[in-house]
Amino acid sequence: MKNTWYILLLLILWACGNESGDQLSQNEGGSAVDSAQWVIDKAISAHGGDKVDNSHIEFDFRDRHYISDRQGGAFTYERIWQDTTGDQYRDVLTNDRLYREINGERVELSAKDSSAYANSTNSVLYFALLPYYLNDPAVRKTYLGQGDIKGQTYHKVKVTFRQADGGKDFEDEFVYWIHQDDFTMDYFAYNYIVDGGGARFREAYNVRTIDGIRFADYVNYRPEPEIREVATFDRMFNEGKMKELSRIESEDISVQLR
Repeated sequence: MKNTWYILLLLILWACGNESGDQLSQNEGGSAVDSAQWVIDKAISAHGGDKVDNSHIEFDFRDRHYISDRQGGAFTYERIWQDTTGDQYRDVLTNDRLYREINGERVELSAKDSSAYANSTNSVLYFALLPYYLNDPAVRKTYLGQGDIKGQTYHKVKVTFRQADGGKDFEDEFVYWIHQDDFTMDYFAYNYIVDGGGARFREAYNVRTIDGIRFADYVNYRPEPEIREVATFDRMFNEGKMKELSRIESEDISVQLR
């Protein structure tokens, strides 16, 4: 009888210890890195990432028209707009280079300008299609456990970048909140270094699925007080310590799958 109660106690303790970790028992190995990879894979799948691989997506954002054209590993990103004088600009970013056209004519760019235009074009498409890019080679993932936001439980995954292939912003730090059941990316935060630095928290809204790909707009918040510990932003948000700064809205989205 004594042994029976001891075994029962061990089973109860094991169950309690795994209450929050059962969701991750399906991954391979169970380390922090493996858990993060498992969560991100599930999130990319839930957002239709397999369809993004071979797709043509267009949308408008802040008076500019963006195009993402992907065929496997090859991509072409475009940003098109017209200035106040009526001149039309077109930035085209591929796997190999960026070039700019003004009124249909290519123009020479300095290395500095080429890098800046490539970064700004890529940045808008990167955020619009998250979490699709979180399996890029430069991404480093760490599982931070679980957190609650508005009564819902989320997996928390920290993302940093290797300097090689990590781009201009390789020092930035992100945390993603992935819903424990639906694996939707409903919130994320980032600590950025360039342009004076800062930290932001984004909340998804106006979620819609177009041809199997999930898109969302975001409320963009600043922490008050302004701190950089982005892993704590779920608690701060719940405590009302976030100030809305702007809305991140993509309009007139169209998708063509190949």
